[in-house]
Amino acid sequence: MDHSTPGSPSFTVSRNLLRFMSIESVMPSNRLILCRPLLLLPSTFPSIRIFSKKSALCIRWPKYRSFSFSISTSNECSVLISSRIDWFDLLAILGGQALMLFQGICPKTPTPPPPQVKLKPTVPRTEEEKTEHSVAAERRRMRLVYADTIKDLLANCVIQDDLESRDCSHMVPAEKTRVESVELVLPPHANHQGNTFGGQIMAWMENVATIAASRLCRAHPTLKTIEMFHFRGPSQVGDRLVLKAIVNNAFKHSMEVGVCVEAYRQEAETHRRHINSAFMTFVVLGADDQPQMLPWIRPQPGDGERRYREASARKKIRLDRKYIVSCKQAEMPLSVPWDPSNQVYLSYNNVSSLKMLVAKDNWVLSSESNQVRLYTLEEDKFLSFHMEMLVHVDTAQAFLLLSDLRRRPEWDKHCRSVELVQQVDEDDAIYHVISPALGGDPKPQDFIILASRRKPCDTGEPYVIALRSVTLPTHRETPEYRRGETVCSGFCFWREGDQLTKVSYYNQATPGVLKYVTTNVTGLSSEFYTTFKACEHFLLDNRNDLAPSLQTL
Repeated sequence: MDHSTPGSPSFTVSRNLLRFMSIESVMPSNRLILCRPLLLLPSTFPSIRIFSKKSALCIRWPKYRSFSFSISTSNECSVLISSRIDWFDLLAILGGQALMLFQGICPKTPTPPPPQVKLKPTVPRTEEEKTEHSVAAERRRMRLVYADTIKDLLANCVIQDDLESRDCSHMVPAEKTRVESVELVLPPHANHQGNTFGGQIMAWMENVATIAASRLCRAHPTLKTIEMFHFRGPSQVGDRLVLKAIVNNAFKHSMEVGVCVEAYRQEAETHRRHINSAFMTFVVLGADDQPQMLPWIRPQPGDGERRYREASARKKIRLDRKYIVSCKQAEMPLSVPWDPSNQVYLSYNNVSSLKMLVAKDNWVLSSESNQVRLYTLEEDKFLSFHMEMLVHVDTAQAFLLLSDLRRRPEWDKHCRSVELVQQVDEDDAIYHVISPALGGDPKPQDFIILASRRKPCDTGEPYVIALRSVTLPTHRETPEYRRGETVCSGFCFWREGDQLTKVSYYNQATPGVLKYVTTNVTGLSSEFYTTFKACEHFLLDNRNDLAPSLQTL
């Protein structure tokens, strides 16, 4: 593509074909409805013109539907274009997004396969275009390492499925959700070259996936996302398409369905061509439009267990991609400078941020183990988690014990050492926390943390310990450590009875620990549960032995 003038640039496109390769993800905000088939791009290419400074393009072909989309590419991407589709004839989405890949190829030649075309890189000009350009490069990087990431997760992580401890009466064998359907490709299903519309195949795949999902939940499932939709090869008019679907794994409120498509020409053929595959996530919405709890799935030994484990790994990758990319789009320091003249506001903001996070009503119970519950909250730019347990300790004592971060290494293996840097006042203190390296990082992390504690002002209110990162001129980042940040985290304590306290820990995951957090949230690690149980033992062991230094904090 070539820019002409900065004010109202026009684009010219090579007359070579673009082949639809894959859909990375489809994320509707409401309900996803597959409708008219995808119109594959014709051999006669149009001219493309930008009508504003935004990357909103209007493409028109004679006798073809018009549609609008935006294009963002990476300099690393010479053959593949990462296109972000905001509206397309393929999907009827309310407020949704689809990320699609196209590959440039020459027109058909007598000797297959057709050669690939090296596309000209786009040059972002506005700040918005530069941001999208950078994010597209990040998405491409994540796609390229996808297969290796799955292998590493399965090799290095233990899936926390607890199959044996689950209620068997609410478990459904995965084989009972298997669906197989055959479709004959007719002329209305194909373009002028005789190739099946990609949107038509996608619609058929959504149909069998919905049936498979309904066999698990015994209700009408709603499609939430489509992941890793790949066009591995073409199909033509006259082909028979065999569509297969099965529920790979069922999480607390969602399920993943794997779908594949095989093609063959004649009934007597023994060889089938694998032409498409995708993973679709479904939820079941109740009368209040909230996801309902789903039955557990029991995988079949062998290949079924492999699909079961890989579904958990893909769930982690989805969270990583969603929140790492969103952080790339809004990269900014999370720590705030500590200013003694403004300490009242900083302390207030610290506590109020935690209370606002606690008060959100869309927390979802993700898992439960040994009477410890793990909740998650997915928002536009942040993934938050919340651990909760009941401890037989007086509420004020639990509050005092956890107020002094210097004692945190006694129960939290993520804290190697904690130094009190400054006692600001009775309720606020600044600490230097050193944590061991996480996730293969060669350097340990260090944090400068403002800890603000508050006692309840009224009956029913919790005790609060709010934590967030600040910067100090006396403790700058050093080569020895990688400076970590926390934007909002902390503890809340509710009195549930005499010597009974509900202890809750909240954390809004930051980019530095996001992959570690998603590993635990998706059940690929049990370190969250182990750490929180260690906190319980610490409280029980010290409930009658409060140090005077704690009481005077």
